Amino acid sequence: MITRRSLLAAAATCMMLSPLAQADYKAEYTVSTVLPSAFPWGQAADKWVELVKERSEGRINMKIYSSAQLVSGDQTKEFSAMRSGLIDMAVGSTINWSPQVVELNLFSLPFLMPDHKAIDAITQGDAGKAVFDAIEKKGVTPLAWGENGFRELSNSKLAISQPSDLQGLKIRVVGSPLFQDTFSTLGANPTQMSWTDAKPALTTGAVDGQENPLSVFDVARIDQVGQKYLTRWHYMADPLVFAVSTRVWRTFSPEDQALLKQAAIDAGKWEIEKSRSELDATLATIRERGVEVTDLTPEQHAAFVEATQSVYDTWTPKIGADLVKQAQDAVANRNN
Repeated sequence: MITRRSLLAAAATCMMLSPLAQADYKAEYTVSTVLPSAFPWGQAADKWVELVKERSEGRINMKIYSSAQLVSGDQTKEFSAMRSGLIDMAVGSTINWSPQVVELNLFSLPFLMPDHKAIDAITQGDAGKAVFDAIEKKGVTPLAWGENGFRELSNSKLAISQPSDLQGLKIRVVGSPLFQDTFSTLGANPTQMSWTDAKPALTTGAVDGQENPLSVFDVARIDQVGQKYLTRWHYMADPLVFAVSTRVWRTFSPEDQALLKQAAIDAGKWEIEKSRSELDATLATIRERGVEVTDLTPEQHAAFVEATQSVYDTWTPKIGADLVKQAQDAVANRNN
């Protein structure tokens, strides 16, 4: 005979077995970033963790491990570690993940995105959805976009305003073959190294220059290691991606998946607005430190665009011709 007591006991058992009970949740989830809280990148992760803790009332705890310490400082291994479940979550760079997800090289195509509206047109449109689909197929669940910013060029030798100025310069680049091709095409000698090794190499003169967003140049005090010349050429931008290992993602209830995703979206929007609003002040600070800043004229910019067209011939088939065209169309129509 089924009694009221037995029904209540059965209901309690179902509740205990429900994903909502978080029986399989970890006491702490690892979140990998390359840059710490002093940088907008790190602040994006901080905001995500803060919002998730607040909205889950402390049920979901995330701990940030910056400087790519979960992969011994090699940021190019971050995606693989997350895919395998060694890292639970990350706020990662499209550049650093591009060796594993070839479609992410889209954002490294030289001079594809001339301004912030162009970045938004790609990330918030069909091309952005296609990139997220590509990430998901590799075993990582992308949730939202953030922003590391336009990467500008600095060096210790001369003011750069035309492609020939790069001839023979040793430039530190991240671990992406596309970066190697871009700088080789411009006549430079690209040298791949992690960010951990970059500043010492600039200090000793092992490399002449580097490329990074203004926020990195400012906070890392790259001006103190002989980088006297800075060219704002906006040659590529580096969107960030808030993501979760799909293995880990599947352990969350649908309600908590929605919570994690919305918190990532909100943290990304907050970080993008914050980092963009600080650019003018950051540039003023860099100038005050004695760095010579070169802003390209439209004609000078066009010369760099023309000089790097062969990179598109090589990389468009790898990235996907349809995706590249989708992105180019989004940029062309961004003001409509």
